[in-house]
Amino acid sequence: MSKLPAASRRQFLQTAATGASALALYGLSRSPALAAGSLTVGFIYVGPKDDYGYNQAHAEGAAAVKALSGVTVVEEENVPETVDVQKTMESMINLDGATLLFPTSFGYFDPHVIAMAKKYPDIQFRHCGGLWQKDKHPANAGSYFGYIFQGQYLNGIAAAYATKSKKIGFVAAKPIPQVVQNINAFLLGARSVDPSITCQVIFTGEWSLAVKEAEATNALVDQGADVITCHVDSPKVVVQTAAGRGAFVCGYHANQSPLAPEKYLTGAEWAWGNVYTDFVKKMQAGQPLGNFVRGGLKDGFVKMSPLGPAVSAEAKSKFEATLAAMKGGDFSVFKGGQKDNKGNVVIPAGTNYTETSIELESMNYLVEGVIGSAG
Repeated sequence: MSKLPAASRRQFLQTAATGASALALYGLSRSPALAAGSLTVGFIYVGPKDDYGYNQAHAEGAAAVKALSGVTVVEEENVPETVDVQKTMESMINLDGATLLFPTSFGYFDPHVIAMAKKYPDIQFRHCGGLWQKDKHPANAGSYFGYIFQGQYLNGIAAAYATKSKKIGFVAAKPIPQVVQNINAFLLGARSVDPSITCQVIFTGEWSLAVKEAEATNALVDQGADVITCHVDSPKVVVQTAAGRGAFVCGYHANQSPLAPEKYLTGAEWAWGNVYTDFVKKMQAGQPLGNFVRGGLKDGFVKMSPLGPAVSAEAKSKFEATLAAMKGGDFSVFKGGQKDNKGNVVIPAGTNYTETSIELESMNYLVEGVIGSAG
């Protein structure tokens, strides 16, 4: 049977009178019939796969899965965080025979992944983020994420040695815990080198909005920031705008060094290929996938971009020593006695949070030295 293009598959399911009768027209059943030993895996992206950012990082992970024996990968990009993603998931299940789905965008989970997991209890759904809860959500769903704030801490170290103004900047999408972790870690990494450094943050309110990202980057540079990083879906606009204004940049999600080779210091990248291949191999072996999967630098969930030409020998030494400590599991980014930028103690003295500390999953404050508000 020939496969329909992604958009046609989605439209087909949308316009059919009923799911059952529509599938009957194509000689399909609601339970995917797979060849023995085969596995079809679906990846869904909210933006383009070549965005130099969030979606590209996941697509690179999907490419690693494609290299595995006995696996077929189906992908669809530019799927909004609406009921459209439910239609995409249904088409992958019913038309492509997918039994393991990775809807990658944060907003896909509630209500869309939840609804599909309840409707298709024999299909495995794994969502990128920290939203799955054992006592609340279907057991055939789950979440995975990485401690990429470790990478932003390392970005901060590189930024501290590069800044002359002692002002660094952060373009952020939304003040959810994962974004707030990254903002705080970036500043804490910089302050491990120079405690006088401050970080201005501007929230755009959207995961991907090029105009606001450019405006935010320009505003940060206008206010004196000479090193910029970000947490948006595609850092391309931030990187190119900052470099065009003469600022150094630290990347996020994927390697953006080709966009600003002279100004790119380093970047916090995902290593989703390791994560996705592990999920798929477990699925093939009939092993449990895990519902709450996490890892950092030492686990191979996260990696760093190569250091750029503007990174000094002194910066490289500090960077590599900290990276080694993180990979050895002997380093805390968020340490006791930490205050927020309103003067409140948010981490009690004597309490160091490890990367696995559950408290980090609900972080809703900006640390002392960050200029801006997460509220």
